[in-house]
Amino acid sequence: MLSLIGFATIFIIVFLLLRGRVSPIIGLVLVPIAGALLAGFGLAEIGGLFNEGIDRVIQVAIMFIFAILFFGVMQDAGLFDPIINKMIAISRGNVIAVTVGTVLIGAIAHLDGSGASTFLITIPALLPLYQKLRMNPYLLLLLVGLSASIMNMVPWAGPIGRTAAVIGGDPSDLWRPLIPLQLIALVLLVGLAVILGIREKRRIAKLEAQGGAADEVAVTVETATIKEKDESLLRPRLLWLNLLLTLGVITLLVWGIIPAGFIFMIGLSVALLVNYPKVNDQMERIKAHAPNALLMAAIILAAGSFLGILDGTGMLDSLATDIVLYLPAFVIPYLHVIIGFLGVPFELILSTDAYYFALLPLIDQIVSAHGVDSASIAYAMIIGNIIGTFVSPFSPALWLALGLAGLEMGRHIRYSFFWVWGFSIVLIVIAMLIGIVTL
Repeated sequence: MLSLIGFATIFIIVFLLLRGRVSPIIGLVLVPIAGALLAGFGLAEIGGLFNEGIDRVIQVAIMFIFAILFFGVMQDAGLFDPIINKMIAISRGNVIAVTVGTVLIGAIAHLDGSGASTFLITIPALLPLYQKLRMNPYLLLLLVGLSASIMNMVPWAGPIGRTAAVIGGDPSDLWRPLIPLQLIALVLLVGLAVILGIREKRRIAKLEAQGGAADEVAVTVETATIKEKDESLLRPRLLWLNLLLTLGVITLLVWGIIPAGFIFMIGLSVALLVNYPKVNDQMERIKAHAPNALLMAAIILAAGSFLGILDGTGMLDSLATDIVLYLPAFVIPYLHVIIGFLGVPFELILSTDAYYFALLPLIDQIVSAHGVDSASIAYAMIIGNIIGTFVSPFSPALWLALGLAGLEMGRHIRYSFFWVWGFSIVLIVIAMLIGIVTL
């Protein structure tokens, strides 16, 4: 009975998230409470389980609030603008240089972990260049999406924070082993960009040889959708100071001597004091980025409640035990890798919250019982899934990108899906070879 209630709880949450019937917060809070009541637990017991769950995720929530605020302020101050503008100038006119530059610009733009700001920076800047060179705009989305997905492994982005909330621990501790893989992935992506650039160059040459027929993927940019940057917020004279501050924050995260949330709290305080000395300006910057920060923190806290109840009532243990009875014995120790290999297809049918808050804890419960470390299980599922972030219709940032570029979701998925899926499989294999993912 406990297994059935646990399965129903997870299924209903996934169904509600997929259909968009309720916000993640409502689904993660109310459905587990109903399940626990049905299983015979009283309100006082459920309250205790809530406290246990919140204790597991409170540090992650704190980190998200201040990390999003910190990188928002750095974005306002124009920290990344000169680097991006210089790279655009260098790559202008050469198709292969443009594809490689797109990868590097996407990686830099996504340092704040926000998909929306990444596309707001890259699409308006690069799309006219792609149009001028008659390059396929879907290639722009593919390269920026892959680059941003690799950078999405940073601890202040969503997936690592969600994972830390599920398996416990500090997001920066989870991130450190992934740094070598991120570097390898960026090198591989540059190589892929060269290959795709050569292919694109041949396509353009063939098009021109046919008399310059109109390209079937020509697009019109709706300039009204492009968000203008507030020039009054830029602080070009403080560029090097802001760069040193950001590098210092990242260094402390890698070093791990103090909690990640405290690091970003200090970084934000210094950033506001240096860039916007007036109190009113400081409060305006906080207000501008508070909605994103509070939304993510609220989801993480709601997930803590969900996991605390599901784990504390024994539903997760019972469900994992019963599933193992029906799975072939030889599959179970490798289940995390199998799910990882299918991570990109899962991204098309499961939302990010459903994948990390419903599927991950279940797989962790099953596979960890066979001696596999929870971190290794999480890495396999993260790497396999995260690369497909911006090929999924569940990504709001992707819809923004499509709107900015005037492109279609269906054509984007058809153009990018197999490149993205293949890239994710290659990264899982590399992660296994260098010991990040173990069997």
